[in-house]
Amino acid sequence: MKHLNITLRGKVQRVSFRAATKAVADQLSVKGFILNQQDGSVYIEAEGDDFSLDSFLEWCKEGPEKAVVEKIDVIEGQPKNYRNFEVVKRTPLG
Repeated sequence: MKHLNITLRGKVQRVSFRAATKAVADQLSVKGFILNQQDGSVYIEAEGDDFSLDSFLEWCKEGPEKAVVEKIDVIEGQPKNYRNFEVVKRTPLG
């Protein structure tokens, strides 16, 4: 199990990025969450096996049809054992 913290920049909000990403994550059995950030970027925490995460990252580089991903930052982190993949509406406090 591997854990990735992913930040996407570009035209990544108001293009159904979160919903499309959830659908792809569910297909690939990737667990974690996605949320829009106030600076216009999208933040994802994703967990899964190497193949699933590699496929997920490849998809994230393109995103849904109307998205334009200009930059992607990926940092490996400690697994948190998420149970599913969720769309988070706002940044959790704390």
